[in-house]
Amino acid sequence: MSKLLLITGVSTGFGRALAEAALAKGYRVTGTVRSEAARKEFEALKPGQAFGRVLDVTDTTAIAPLVAEIEKSVGPIHALVNNAGYGFEGILEESTLDEVRHQFDVNVFGAVAMMQAVLPFMRRRRAGRILNITSMGGYITFPGIGVYNGSKFALEGISEALAKEVKGLGIHVTAVGPGGFRTDWAGRSLIRKERSIADYDAVFDPVRKRRQDMSGKQTGDPKKAAAAMLTLIEAENPPMHLLLGSDALRLVREKLDFLKSEFDAWEKLTLSTDVDAA
Repeated sequence: MSKLLLITGVSTGFGRALAEAALAKGYRVTGTVRSEAARKEFEALKPGQAFGRVLDVTDTTAIAPLVAEIEKSVGPIHALVNNAGYGFEGILEESTLDEVRHQFDVNVFGAVAMMQAVLPFMRRRRAGRILNITSMGGYITFPGIGVYNGSKFALEGISEALAKEVKGLGIHVTAVGPGGFRTDWAGRSLIRKERSIADYDAVFDPVRKRRQDMSGKQTGDPKKAAAAMLTLIEAENPPMHLLLGSDALRLVREKLDFLKSEFDAWEKLTLSTDVDAA
């Protein structure tokens, strides 16, 4: 029996691209969607190999029973791909705490609940792969998407720590950080908060306009990203972190250089806080 992938959010974007690529290579795929109509549409892609399940990842109490049902009725999950998520664009001062919480409920807590649900099965088999789709925004920041950045920074950190926890158990965890890709992230999957404080116009409005203008013109190809992710799933020793796209590589390297220069510039003050030698 071919290996089974569990991918959250397979209706569009990276989730759909990866599901289609995996099905074409002979994998079986269970994909989560948000409606019964979407489930039927997904299963029609390849009957007998594509299995849809309706799930809202913010309903964390439903996740463990769903994973157990998949393990029983479809088969052992070889790889979990946490893809479900969305972007929230809004100045921090203008954003409500409910909006912040919902961003983390989807992008972080939903992904964590999925990992917690599959880990007992993978641990017993001493085998499994987990890919968490984060973002270059899990390393770098832009004005107006700090809440989104925070959720992706969190998922990067959780992924790295989990990779160390399960290293000796035959389970590999990779945080996948895409740059700009021609998905609907800047369209349907991006919530744009209405503006209210003019003091932020100068720093934020050009960033919002540039993001809108670039939608559909990004350098990244989702089909090539899907091929890269399948390479990770099949690799004997995959990395803990993988960036996707030339823009991600360039911008993250610039961030690392900035951090080094800032740490070096303030090294004296940093070292001044150690306990005095006896």
